[in-house]
Amino acid sequence: MTQPTDAVAICEAFLIAMEKRDLDLARSFVAADALEMVFPGGARFDSIDAMVAGAATRYRFVGKHFDRRDSWTTPEGESVLIAGRLYGEWLDGSTFEDIRFVDLFDLRDGKIWRQHVWNDMGEYKLKALSAQG
Repeated sequence: MTQPTDAVAICEAFLIAMEKRDLDLARSFVAADALEMVFPGGARFDSIDAMVAGAATRYRFVGKHFDRRDSWTTPEGESVLIAGRLYGEWLDGSTFEDIRFVDLFDLRDGKIWRQHVWNDMGEYKLKALSAQG
């Protein structure tokens, strides 16, 4: 596979590689010197492996439907926003879908060095718990 050079394509390829758990490919999109990943609830990871380990305590798998993409130039490089809907399977085997997400990436020299993630997984789980009684 030829590495994409467009910032949006790089971020999409990274997310797809993460979904497929092709971690070596995912690492090829990330800056070697630093990585900062911030997830809902303030969970912070400094490596793909640490993020995957954290995710393993929350769900079996997650995928993303991309609905919106945007990019812009910053003094440090480029930023990319990808928004859409999550789907997947919880640890108990039940499924979920249509959970909103937004990922904001910062790139320098064509490599991701920061990812901030927002999604409604927590709200989805609260709603499911309150429906159970």
